[in-house]
Amino acid sequence: MPTFVRTEKCDGCKGQDKTACMYICPHDLMKLDKDGSETGHAMKSYNQEPEQCWECYSCVKICPQNAIEARHYADVVPLGGSVQPLRGSDSIMWTIKFRNGTLKRFKFPIRTTPEGSIDCYGGKAEADLANIEKVGFFNHKEQNGFREGDPSELIRK
Repeated sequence: MPTFVRTEKCDGCKGQDKTACMYICPHDLMKLDKDGSETGHAMKSYNQEPEQCWECYSCVKICPQNAIEARHYADVVPLGGSVQPLRGSDSIMWTIKFRNGTLKRFKFPIRTTPEGSIDCYGGKAEADLANIEKVGFFNHKEQNGFREGDPSELIRK
């Protein structure tokens, strides 16, 4: 279900040009209403296209004010229950509120890989796009225990 911003909690990340939720949203859905002309709430973030939300929880986890929530499916969080993650520097604390009022908290560590430090090619040489039409592009006959497919091995009916 889509995310929504609790305007009473949101501080627009202290008036910066780009809020944390805008930075992290993989679908660029979060937006800052600087003058209040779009939502009636100046300097508050909002989800500009809720129906496009991927439900990845990235904005919910990164919000420093804990102002973003998700409308949950009734089978996951029925009748007044809630699920709220809070991201710390080394872990995420999940708070689960059951419909009878019982609270449960779970803490999970997060991976803290510095931005830009991942080797996206996994040690392989960068691909040469001039070879894109060639068979076995970006692969040899056999690599790491895998080999190219052989059309004669296909099951035919």
